[in-house]
Amino acid sequence: MGRSRRTIPEELLLLALDPATGTTAQPQSLDLGLAGAQLVELALAGRIAPDGDRIAVVMPRPTGDPTLDSALELLRRRGSPVRAVHWIGGPRLGLRQTYLSHLERCGMVHAVAGQMCGVLPTTRYQATDTAISREIRSRLDSAIRTGVPPDPRTAALAALAHAVGLGKHLYPGNEGRSSRSRLRDLIRHDPMGGLVAHAVMDVQNGVAAQPRRSPATAGQGGGRQPAQAARTAPDPGRVPMQPRRGAGAMARAVAH
Repeated sequence: MGRSRRTIPEELLLLALDPATGTTAQPQSLDLGLAGAQLVELALAGRIAPDGDRIAVVMPRPTGDPTLDSALELLRRRGSPVRAVHWIGGPRLGLRQTYLSHLERCGMVHAVAGQMCGVLPTTRYQATDTAISREIRSRLDSAIRTGVPPDPRTAALAALAHAVGLGKHLYPGNEGRSSRSRLRDLIRHDPMGGLVAHAVMDVQNGVAAQPRRSPATAGQGGGRQPAQAARTAPDPGRVPMQPRRGAGAMARAVAH
């Protein structure tokens, strides 16, 4: 994989960066989104493929991107397809910082050191080339405005942006309600992006323990009755808050 093209994790992170504050919107769910974006990028590179609600390695050859190749190797070591929701819900310590540092090395952002409450060291990140962020945003805006099915990369990016809750960051207020709704609808245009986006939302909803069932099989067999399932199943159009992480996740205050 050449480095002339930005990866979906990089684009998702650039979308989440607030140009005014240098912090990232939806930091907790963004960590899940970055793990999911790695899966989408690996799928687009032909390294993995969906197998129901699981992810299977189909070509273990490295991509040339160290961060993606680390994820690919971890998937390969599993030996059998892994459920997307389990992969995304696993520990991903430092993934956001890894990508922020990478964007800094590439010259797309620069770090600004500071302090929180005059004591805790913080690092904020400002985009150095706003044209890149505008180009990424314009692809989403075009897909939302025209209704034309987007290319797979843009469709997957839109699905992940919705899943992590960036809709209210990109299209705020009542005036952005219709755009947020159309952003959500773009989830159907890319199967892998849709699988990963739903897995991200499932992790946030705390339903990672149960496999996702198709509508044709819901309520059959010894599972939950349809009425109960309707009360407890996650709404794919709604992105709830992720449960708070442990104190270890707050050890460093970086671009939150």
